[in-house]
This record gives sequence, structure tokens and C-alpha cells, in this order.
Amino acid sequence: MPAAPLPTVPSLPSPPSFRGRIGCDASSGYYAVSRRYRLHISLSCPHCLRIAITHSLLGLEETLPVALLPAVPDSPDGGHCALRPLYEASSHRHPGPAAAPVLSDDWTGRIVSTDTPGILRDLARHFGGDGSGRPALYPHGAEEEIEAVGRLCEYRINEAGQHAGQAGADAATRQTHLSSLLRVLSSLEWRLAHQDFILGDEMTAADVQLWVTLVQLDTVHRLHLDAAAVHHIADHPHLWAYARRLAAHPAFGTHLDLDGIARRHHAHCQGLEAAGAAVQILDWSVHIVDGAAAQPARHCPDGFMEPQYALHLRPSGSV
Repeated sequence: MPAAPLPTVPSLPSPPSFRGRIGCDASSGYYAVSRRYRLHISLSCPHCLRIAITHSLLGLEETLPVALLPAVPDSPDGGHCALRPLYEASSHRHPGPAAAPVLSDDWTGRIVSTDTPGILRDLARHFGGDGSGRPALYPHGAEEEIEAVGRLCEYRINEAGQHAGQAGADAATRQTHLSSLLRVLSSLEWRLAHQDFILGDEMTAADVQLWVTLVQLDTVHRLHLDAAAVHHIADHPHLWAYARRLAAHPAFGTHLDLDGIARRHHAHCQGLEAAGAAVQILDWSVHIVDGAAAQPARHCPDGFMEPQYALHLRPSGSV
């Protein structure tokens, strides 16, 4: 069954501060070496959650260490205090917040990249390898479709969901954004009624982004919508069955920090909760398991929080 075309949407926001890339050889400056680089992420951040899932899908636990940051940024400017030394070493008197995610180079003590799409592509292409059971997250020829799904998630789901519940907006404006959101969800529903993943029968990076977007829709944006709107959003059974199926995958559900997402949201949100807050679409908590994958993080001497063996993402029991 042919897939429905993806709607066109505006380009993504302006680029972040650091956009270094991992190359294939020494001439690129940054080249792929096991344990040379380090990821600094906060699982309450949707961009960081995408990186954590990709890291797990590619089996990079022993290749690329991960430092976990607090759920709520602890700097007055909205950044992480523990990341400030890296930012200062990479850009003297860096004017902006020391924000996550960060891919750093342990050899130089500097930041390679804060650009989520670039980090994800480099993990898949230069560290992922061809290990058995590892998905080809960026298959040849699918780049444009993956980018289209990214823009769809950013603007037609995240942004529309936020504006549909925006405090102070008139009812007509909220309804316009809600209608736009529901049209996109219906398109995705149609696709997932005929195929296992958003671009076909194999998992790609588009599924990672869409799943994280659905988590945000249900755990953050839903809180500011009325109950009728949430019921309309939930009325896409194939879409939410897909979200539930991916949540049961060890690389997805075990990274969910529901408490952290809630605390991060309430630390910055100025809006009021609506009736939709009482209408949960999925019970995401059933996919958070005990064991090594969910063990508490420990503090490291440099101020980061890091699990005992980087990220233990494969639970000993079933999800």
C-alpha cells in the first residue's frame, strides 16, 4: 500500500552554536574513535531523548560514554552549570546558556556539536556499524523523507499542540491550530494502518523523532488542552498503538523520565492547566522498568551525573 505524501512545512529553526561533525578520517579533524567523545544529555529534554534512544538502538554503550544532566536546568539563564566549563573552553565568554545536548571531545575538552540532527547522523553513520539487529536509521535515499517528518513533528505537531492550548489566545486561533494538528495525526494514522513504521516496514530515525513528539504531545501539550480536544487526539488507534509498541522496546521506554519531564515543564510553563490534563492518552509509566536500565545515577567529580557504566539501556527482564 503506497504511503500518503507528507505535508510540506517551513524549514527548521536557525542553527545552534556548535555544528562540528565526525568525519571518516583524520583529515576531518574529528574522526571516529571509540571512547574519544562524550554525550551530555538530560532525558527530560526531547532532543536529548532522541539521542539517548539512538545511542541505545545502535548499541554504543561501550563506544560512546554518556553523562546524564539534571532534569531541570540549574543555571539562571536556562542552561546547565556543569556544561559551562565546556562552553567557555569552546567559545570564550559564550553569551548564551550552556544548554544540552552536547557532544564533546575528551581529547581537547571542547564541544564538537550541539546540533541534534548532526549528532544523530554521526552516531548512525560513524559509530553504528553493521551489527546484527541494529536498524539502519538513515537508509540511503530516505534522507528527504526523514527531514520532512522532522519538520512535521516540529511545526505541525509540537508547535500546533502548543498553540492549541496557549493561554490568552482566542478560541478561533486555538481551534485553527488544533484542526491543523488533527489533520496531521489523521495522515499519520492512515500510514500506520498499512505499515509498521512511519516510512515503511523498517524503523528509521523518523520513528525516533515521531515517538518522542508523541510523548511530548501526551505528557506536556495535553495538559493545556480541553478534554474534547484530547479525546479527538486520542481517536487515532493505529498511531497510539504504534507509540505503545515502540514504548515497549528497550531502547525507547527505558529512557522515559516522566517525573523529569513534568518538573522541567512546570519549571518553565506559564500557562494554566485545562481539563485535558485529566485525560491521559497512554499510560507511559508501565514501560519504565526496574533494574540496570533504571538505576539511579551517581554524581561524578566534574559535576555531571552518570550511571555506573554510562547508560545501561538493556534491562535484564522483559519490558
